[in-house]
Amino acid sequence: MNGRQLFRQKERFDSQTFITYLEDIRKKFKKFVMIVDRAATQHRSSVVKEYLERNSKTIKVEYFPVGSPYLNAVEECWRQGKCNILSNYYPNFTNIKQAISRYYRTRKFKLDIKKYLFRATN
Repeated sequence: MNGRQLFRQKERFDSQTFITYLEDIRKKFKKFVMIVDRAATQHRSSVVKEYLERNSKTIKVEYFPVGSPYLNAVEECWRQGKCNILSNYYPNFTNIKQAISRYYRTRKFKLDIKKYLFRATN
């Protein structure tokens, strides 16, 4: 959005942290559509489905088609991160965790989301 990224890092990722993330976005935008992958069961749990039903006037979640990572710009961010972060040595888990956090908090991805979303129509 206007060249800015919305990034959150949590200690764990479950249905409740996904709902909390949706709440954070709703505070900022009031009404929005989010496109997510189907890989994470946290995106599709019964708790999330109930939450989305209760908030259907302000939040709409669309899912990428199964087996279509090429439509998801986030996959490119993960790919770049893997190449840039894992090409270094980290003596322990804490160091690699800090490197991942620093990388995604400071890296500016210049991805055109429309390019990814319109790939399906080409």
